[in-house]
Amino acid sequence: MKKHTDSLETLRARLAEFAAERDWNQFHNPKNLAMAVAGEAGELIEHFQWLTPEQAENLPRETREEVALECADVLLFLLRLADKLGIDLVAAAEKKLALNAKKYPVEKSRGRATKYNKL
Repeated sequence: MKKHTDSLETLRARLAEFAAERDWNQFHNPKNLAMAVAGEAGELIEHFQWLTPEQAENLPRETREEVALECADVLLFLLRLADKLGIDLVAAAEKKLALNAKKYPVEKSRGRATKYNKL
């Protein structure tokens, strides 16, 4: 089985090549990329606006495919931003999971949506 880090690194390299071939590096600065992440996240949210939780969990096939592409847009811009800033996303995610495990110990947070400072 392929490691996720290998897949993410391959995707990062393909994305960098894609941007370079199109001479988009001039536009891919951290500010623009962060704004693109936010914009794409907004497009993702639009698919869920006004839906009930049940509707959101049972999207029609066509809508689910559109959501998948919006998720991909968010991922690609986030990956590009991390690449430009020299951030290892897998390492950052692992660090964040460890920090969250300390903030949200199972015995205090299981089944609760309470912020860590109010547990």
